[in-house]
Amino acid sequence: MGSCEGGVAVLVKRTELVAAVLPVAESRLALSNLDLLLPPLDVGIFFCYDKGSKDVNHEMRISMLKKGLCQALVPFFPLAGEVVINNEGEPVLLCNNRGVDFVQASADIDLHDLDLYCPDDSIHANFVPIKKHGVFSIKVTDMKCGGLVIGCTFDHRVADAHSINKFLVAWADITMSNNPVNNIATLYFPGDHDMVNKYVPCFRRSLLNPRKPGHYDTAIDDMYILCKTVASNAPPLFHLQSRIYQISAYQIQLLQSLAGPKRTKFESFSALLWKLLAKAATEDKKQCKLGIVVDGRKCLTNSSFINNKLSIDNYFGNVLSVPYSEASAGELKSLPLCEIANKVHACVGSAANEEHFRGLVDWVENHRPQPGMCKVYSIVPSETEEAAVVVSSGQRFPVTQMDYGWGRPCFGSYYFPWGGSTGYVMPMPSVTNDGDWIVFMHLSPKHLDFIEKDAPHVFKPFVF
Repeated sequence: MGSCEGGVAVLVKRTELVAAVLPVAESRLALSNLDLLLPPLDVGIFFCYDKGSKDVNHEMRISMLKKGLCQALVPFFPLAGEVVINNEGEPVLLCNNRGVDFVQASADIDLHDLDLYCPDDSIHANFVPIKKHGVFSIKVTDMKCGGLVIGCTFDHRVADAHSINKFLVAWADITMSNNPVNNIATLYFPGDHDMVNKYVPCFRRSLLNPRKPGHYDTAIDDMYILCKTVASNAPPLFHLQSRIYQISAYQIQLLQSLAGPKRTKFESFSALLWKLLAKAATEDKKQCKLGIVVDGRKCLTNSSFINNKLSIDNYFGNVLSVPYSEASAGELKSLPLCEIANKVHACVGSAANEEHFRGLVDWVENHRPQPGMCKVYSIVPSETEEAAVVVSSGQRFPVTQMDYGWGRPCFGSYYFPWGGSTGYVMPMPSVTNDGDWIVFMHLSPKHLDFIEKDAPHVFKPFVF
């Protein structure tokens, strides 16, 4: 088991706004009904870079990052805007090219001495910025060894991980290019399909318009709840802690073999996690809830509502649903992993279809302007509830593509201590690109300690 030590001293040297290089006419962009299911939550991402062998000093890297950013914000202009409240009390995007907060900092510590096992102590606020204004913020920190950490924070109401991944890849590619201005010009006269697929986001909210008349399966009432007020920055009802682990490709493959031939690695991992939470329960009668984040883009690719597959893949916003399943701790303890994986598969299947997402859009429309949210996020541990956790797949996390011109990162991870009582777990590929996973986990200390004790061969505390 690893140990969490004290924080890191980081000195802020400069803060500025970086806006899109081309003028952007002020406009308002509505959030879709699926965006409206998200409370005001900020999500963090960070990438670590060794000094590398290329002759690029810190000042040159900062200049390259800012030049690439102001180019990338042209097609991704909402990220340079703000979220405001309209007359109906709902959030909308004000696309005014306010700019992105860009913070330059330095840390008197070598990159490989950074404790990534306990990111709440080392990463939070130090290397992943606390967003104070706007939609997106960036912090670039040079390390004592000559390494670099790039941290970003974005408003989850505006985009999901799929959307932000598209932006990050575009930013890196444009920055690395010898002539980014020509790249941006090509966006508006595209002749290269691959380039359009990388750089041009789609903001067609009509892709997620409600149906007339709207209708939805009553099962959605079991997945989502209405809330009179969605508090931002509210103190957590239950203390959770973040840790980062590495899981070897061998262990992932072994899990998949135990879960059955028709189960994905993600389903197999989720089944193991669910079983471990159940084993940590003090009473077999307690309920354990597992939520799975489902990306609806694949479900809508062949939709009769959408005549362009490229549009939905490049759609910028939230196209997510979070179905959940529950079982008693006693039942989960007694079941083999293959049967638990079957439950996970069924949970995913309940939402991984076009009708579910169309129905969810209609459900929101039927209740607007009263906000709703995923029911599993509202679960609080009690005498009858052992734990609730949401697992999201980060397999598209573009860590190996985040080369700004001085080489690939040596580490990358999401960081999402969302502040509620429900746990959050995101496995993503390791930068080594050899099948290993990096797993961000945000759970109670009790559950984290039990997982490490019961499955130390699977969950290895990450160290450089």
